[in-house]
Amino acid sequence: MDAEGQENFREFVENRSTALLKTAVLLSGGDRHAAEDLLQNALIKAAGRWHRIDEPEAYVRQILYRQQVSRWRLKWPRRELSVPEPLENPARHGTDDGPGAADLRIVMRAALARLTARQRTVLVLHYFEDLPEADVARLLGCSVGTVRSTTHRSLARLRRLAPELAGLGPAGSEQQPSRDFSPVEVRP
Repeated sequence: MDAEGQENFREFVENRSTALLKTAVLLSGGDRHAAEDLLQNALIKAAGRWHRIDEPEAYVRQILYRQQVSRWRLKWPRRELSVPEPLENPARHGTDDGPGAADLRIVMRAALARLTARQRTVLVLHYFEDLPEADVARLLGCSVGTVRSTTHRSLARLRRLAPELAGLGPAGSEQQPSRDFSPVEVRP
């Protein structure tokens, strides 16, 4: 990589690593250390091909998704103990959604962590990344029907794990419980 490429890569990492880390945290079930490893490996792979990449963020995100898929396809998945961490202070980032929002994010993060890696990946891609089912299927190397059934089962399990989230509407306001609950309604 030439000097200009190195500078462009550094700028990309400085500007986009926070957003990419948020996605990696969701993909890893809230385990920040695993998310940092996932992102670091994705950035290493991208650095080797930097001069050939047209859309760096899309490329790195695709690496994140594929690495996560590879982890849950392992014959013997690595078992690591995940210890809950306190969430960062939202006021420090200028986003204060009210006193109950932090509790809801904690509940959502805990519920997502209890899903399987495959279920969590499908939900993150579909709801957090706002990808259509066809794109999720293409990224994960499966059929659209598999994405739909996995989404259905994942949301059902999420509702069982965190029933207090089922009544939330788009802006976090209380509504009647709905079957159309989506995890993107509460920030992770």
